[in-house]
Amino acid sequence: MERVGEIGLRRALGASRRRVGGQFLAESTTIGFLGGIVGAVLGVLVVVLRGGHEAVVDPALDFRLTLGAPMAGAVVDLLSGPFPSLRAARMEPADVLRQPS
Repeated sequence: MERVGEIGLRRALGASRRRVGGQFLAESTTIGFLGGIVGAVLGVLVVVLRGGHEAVVDPALDFRLTLGAPMAGAVVDLLSGPFPSLRAARMEPADVLRQPS
């Protein structure tokens, strides 16, 4: 709902509902993927840095999980993204542009 003006302007300029919905779904998936990358990198750094202080225990990292984190983030956002993207696509341009910002 924060981007109502942008949605209205895009629709008024001729963007189809499908294109607007697709944009929101693609953005949601990309943000989830990038969040997974950041989370995986920070997790590995914490394990490596914290594990270096423990002389008795070596840090154990499963890099398959590290590589799967970005995909998990993308899938979660891909599953949660359709509702807002459909809602954005259904907005009528005239109604949206009339709303005060």
